[in-house]
Order: sequence, then structure tokens, then C-alpha cells
Amino acid sequence: MTAALGTLPFLATIWLVVVLGAKVLEESGAKIAAALKGEQPPPPVSAARVRIRTGRIAAKRTCVEWRAAA
Repeated sequence: MTAALGTLPFLATIWLVVVLGAKVLEESGAKIAAALKGEQPPPPVSAARVRIRTGRIAAKRTCVEWRAAA
């Protein structure tokens, strides 16, 4: 029974290593291949920019009656 319970964490660890390895190769695989060939790495591909508003959010106007009720 112990062997069966020990197999699950082992398989989960192997799966995590494979997933992380695939992510690293996806991000820097071209750089690694270029380095092994002795060439310059390809230029980086720029990601799409997301613009975030940094201005202040306008305060909502409150009625005088609501202020008095508070």
C-alpha cells in the first residue's frame, strides 16, 4: 500500500518537471539552439502592450440628503 501511495507524488513530481521544462524551452529554446550552433540569437518578439489608465477615478457626487442621513 505504501508503494501505491508513494507512486502518486513521484508521478506528480515528474509531470511538474516536464511541464516546467517545456515552458523553459518554449521561452528560450531559440536562444539555446543558437548558442549551441554558435550563432547570434534571433531578435526578441515584442508582446502586445496593454494600456492601463493611471488617472484618478472621478468621485461620485452624493446628494446632500444622503450626507445628512449618514
